[in-house]
Amino acid sequence: MKFPLSFSAVLPACVLALSACSSVAPATDAAAGTASAATQDVRQLGEIVDLRSGQRLSAEQLLAQLAAAPRVIVGEQHDQLSHHKIEQWLLQQLHGQRPQGSVLLEMLNPDQQAKVDKVKPWLQTDPVVRPEHVAELLAWQPSWKWEQYGDLVMTVMRAPYPVWSANLDRSEIKQLFIDKPAVQGKHSNLANDGKVHDKLKDIIRVMHDNQIDEPRLAAMLSVQQQRDRRMAERLLAAPAPAVLIAGAYHAHKDLGVPLHVQDLTGGPAPLVLVLAQQGAAVQAPQADFVWFTPPVAATAAVASAK
Repeated sequence: MKFPLSFSAVLPACVLALSACSSVAPATDAAAGTASAATQDVRQLGEIVDLRSGQRLSAEQLLAQLAAAPRVIVGEQHDQLSHHKIEQWLLQQLHGQRPQGSVLLEMLNPDQQAKVDKVKPWLQTDPVVRPEHVAELLAWQPSWKWEQYGDLVMTVMRAPYPVWSANLDRSEIKQLFIDKPAVQGKHSNLANDGKVHDKLKDIIRVMHDNQIDEPRLAAMLSVQQQRDRRMAERLLAAPAPAVLIAGAYHAHKDLGVPLHVQDLTGGPAPLVLVLAQQGAAVQAPQADFVWFTPPVAATAAVASAK
């Protein structure tokens, strides 16, 4: 099926899901793969690998590594409830170890920032309020399912640190889709003889069953990279220590936000943790750590248990 070159068609597809390959595979654990997270401590979900050394880590060991970093990017699969539970736990624990400077969410657009800033001080007074009402006050976007993100959002909104938007507004994406500007930077644009662009194009093609014309492919590449650049700019501007939560492709060190951070600063990339299902694969160049979680069939039990 060939898609027309239109903004309404491209916008949902601009969110790239995690389906990458890896040289480090998780050890199989049938019990961990089938147990419901409702009866498990989050720390016992799946397993954690330090991709730099290949060593398995405990959740506490991972936490110590993340707590020492001024900037951390957590890459998730948007439809995995277990990933949002892990993120919620990480943020709670990190703030307990040292003051959290800020949290940034791909799920928030700039036009929601004023609402976040207005609602947050009120929530910090610990009012009795339905989470769904908070979603209404924030103009939470239906494309980010509240049943997936509600607990995480309520945690960061009640916390004392600022919460920042990290995405582009819909109007910005619409204009980018028309203009197709290229980002400027040796890491995100010119590094590896164009391999960054080639990899992103391959991902976009696969998402569209290789039925996508070149003008639409160029538009989607531009939007994806401009979103990465915006996330990098926001992450660098946010009070440190800062944590950015975004889709896994945005988090990848060889494709996404980390390259743009390097372009903007000339320094090292932020620390990257990718959350991935057991059986998926994540290569060492893509992240510093990977947390393998039970597959969909197991995490589905979490949603039904709530």
